[in-house]
Amino acid sequence: MDWLVKYQANLDCAAKRMVLKTPKGDEVLVIGERGNCLSNVVTALRAERMVRKGCEAVLLFVRPVEAEDLTIGDVRTVKEFPDVFSEELPGLPPDREVVFGIDLLPGTVPELLDRGFIRPSVSPWGAPVLFVKKKDGSIRMCIDYRQLNKLTIKNKYPLPRIDDLFDQLKGALVFSKIDLRSGYHQLRVKEADIHKTAFRTRYGHYEFMVMPFGLTNAPVAFMDMMNRVFQPYLDRCVVVFIDDILVYSKSEEEYDAHLRIVLQILREKEVTFLGHVVSAEGIRVDPRKIEAVLDWKPPRSVAEIRSFLGLAGYYRRFVKGFSSVAAPLTKLLWKGVLFVWSDKQQESFEKLKRILTEAPVLIQPKKRKEFVIYCDALHTGLGCVLM
Repeated sequence: MDWLVKYQANLDCAAKRMVLKTPKGDEVLVIGERGNCLSNVVTALRAERMVRKGCEAVLLFVRPVEAEDLTIGDVRTVKEFPDVFSEELPGLPPDREVVFGIDLLPGTVPELLDRGFIRPSVSPWGAPVLFVKKKDGSIRMCIDYRQLNKLTIKNKYPLPRIDDLFDQLKGALVFSKIDLRSGYHQLRVKEADIHKTAFRTRYGHYEFMVMPFGLTNAPVAFMDMMNRVFQPYLDRCVVVFIDDILVYSKSEEEYDAHLRIVLQILREKEVTFLGHVVSAEGIRVDPRKIEAVLDWKPPRSVAEIRSFLGLAGYYRRFVKGFSSVAAPLTKLLWKGVLFVWSDKQQESFEKLKRILTEAPVLIQPKKRKEFVIYCDALHTGLGCVLM
């Protein structure tokens, strides 16, 4: 049967005719001798049994016969229309009655634009759009990031096992389930990676400012954030799986207290994330992280200076003129420079620690406002500022 499928056999058993197609598309006609008996198709297993019983078997090989290559001029009628059989398209096709388009749900892109979730893009990346049905029957716009996902280093952050989550519910009597609204859109994308989220529509090219659906590392990134937010209460009264929150208690009295805790956390206007405190006012340095800087002893080696600058440099955006203040320390990292801890290094070290404790709150810029870049070039370096 595989052989018949391979050569697209067309059988006419009554007429003893069989038409096969070669890999090149040529047709081979096989005509058998006419007789009184009709041909029967049998399975390979039955044929093997018949041979064992002594039935006569004949093995037939069919091979294609190489035919002469014909040109358009060799085929009648066809040779009158050589322009119809051009090997390549001359260019863009003319306007026709039917054009291909991708229609999005009305209001989807404008709504995301108004919320600031996406922005117009000039990125060389561009993924197609698709739609997925939600539980309530409505449609969610998703982006087909399969090609981008193939190039993405997979995040190994572990997602919890469902059976392990259920084990925590032993003895619980009262439950509440909370599903975050547009959970993924509550996590911003790194500025350096925004262009990779670009997608194309008939209305233009856009890119996401917030985490979109469809990215390979999106579930684990969101799971990481949720675990950070509810960490003190995990395995006590809260189960979290991506954007689903389950509050469980052994009594109604405990339940009221547990639910209040979870809702208060969700109400919080400040969230500690990656060593920063994010609030409606802006972004500031996490005081708990600065304590490590304040407790740092004066470095005694190049390795210790590198460690200190690595920690302090993480918050350099909060320190005006960070590179100038840290210059006496960074000079000791130069190749061939002897390690000498002088008053200049001590002053720079203490000043950095003091500035970090007084770091200002950085206000998030309004994306739709105009920005101006001022640049300057000297013999000793380059400088620019975004205002």
